[in-house]
Amino acid sequence: MTARPPIRFRGRSFLAMVLAPVPPIDQWLAELDALKQRAPAFFSVRAIILDVTGLSFDRSDLLDLCAELNKRSITILGIEGIGPTSLGPGFPPPLVGGKPIDDFSAPEPGAEWPAGAAPAPQGSSPSPAQGSTQGQAAPAPPRPRSFVLDQPVRSGQVIQHLDGDVTVMGSVASGAEVIAGGSIHIYGALRGRAIAGAVGDANARILCRKFEPELIAIDGLYKTADDLGGTGRSQAVQARLDGDTIVISSLD
Repeated sequence: MTARPPIRFRGRSFLAMVLAPVPPIDQWLAELDALKQRAPAFFSVRAIILDVTGLSFDRSDLLDLCAELNKRSITILGIEGIGPTSLGPGFPPPLVGGKPIDDFSAPEPGAEWPAGAAPAPQGSSPSPAQGSTQGQAAPAPPRPRSFVLDQPVRSGQVIQHLDGDVTVMGSVASGAEVIAGGSIHIYGALRGRAIAGAVGDANARILCRKFEPELIAIDGLYKTADDLGGTGRSQAVQARLDGDTIVISSLD
């Protein structure tokens, strides 16, 4: 009989959007409704984390807020900024930070942990003292700081590169999305969504040869097509932050 491999717990990181409510909550929900109306696809098939750090919420307030978001088809996968004792059945799990983690093997039945060490919790990486009995994998090579795409981004496609800039040697179609940790350079028309500085880079910029976006965002600040009006429409532009304002300026 062929021996089956041991059960493995795998760590995996995903890009999640964070919603941070601002009181008064009724007004914040109205602003959220306005965003959904202007960009209906913005929350489609996205991982959403609710950050309630600094809010004076009790259990019933949080339950009401989750219910309001659920009515808007916004599914919350986790909650940040509140202790686990404040949650319970009916709530998404509490989250504390998001860190990349490695794969590790569960111990064989009856195996003992090293003296003074406790089993690593599921979904966390073992410390050197708790290392797997199997050989350590070689460290991954460093990822490139820039990502260049030599073709257009078609409707429905999502291009994501959080380690630096994204350059598209073509156009970004309506319904497509480009997400970059740094700046976004588009050598064609931008008709979809461009999200720059996605991991917290206020110096990120969005540059394109023809500006017709559904939505742009830099470091968490966004503008939809309705917000932009005719600003820079069909022109070669760059978008950057000036404080808490997205500024659009011509490149010609």
